[in-house]
Amino acid sequence: MIWLILGLALWIGAHWFKRLAPGARARMGNPARAVEAVLIAVGLVLIIIGYRGTDYIHVYAPPEWTVHLNNLMMLVAVGLLGSAHSKSRLRGRLRHPMLTAVIVWSVAHLLVNGDLASVILFGTLGLWAVISIAMINRADPAPARWTGGTLAGDIRLAVITLVVFAAITGIHIALGVWPFPGGMN
Repeated sequence: MIWLILGLALWIGAHWFKRLAPGARARMGNPARAVEAVLIAVGLVLIIIGYRGTDYIHVYAPPEWTVHLNNLMMLVAVGLLGSAHSKSRLRGRLRHPMLTAVIVWSVAHLLVNGDLASVILFGTLGLWAVISIAMINRADPAPARWTGGTLAGDIRLAVITLVVFAAITGIHIALGVWPFPGGMN
């Protein structure tokens, strides 16, 4: 579990560095971005190692029907994540689509995972996203909104969302985690 917690600390610290220590980041110049990227990547590797290597410790038993809700929420999360850089009309309607996607993703996973490692992982990242939104809003309360977007952009976002969702489910299956109701047959 220590690797999971250390990974989360690196992930969060690297993401918040420019918000919590803007002077230090400015003094570092362009190399700061490379350092942040390395810390985030190392944090992600430690999160995966820590999560996969932690023994199952029961916290709560999610109801079976939450698998359906999880899949629907994951489809929404993937669409939100994709909308951040899309040419869809949705992009201009949301201020923080990527962080909102993380919140939806974390809640969706808490609905179907009742072990301690999952609560720590998904709960922490969901809380990180909520606090990040508050920090960004406080620093820049009225940013310029993206304008634009087309029906073609909406369709492209929908198709890409479905393809990425299918890839994510395929990865889960390859890792031995059946993401659909009823378990593996």
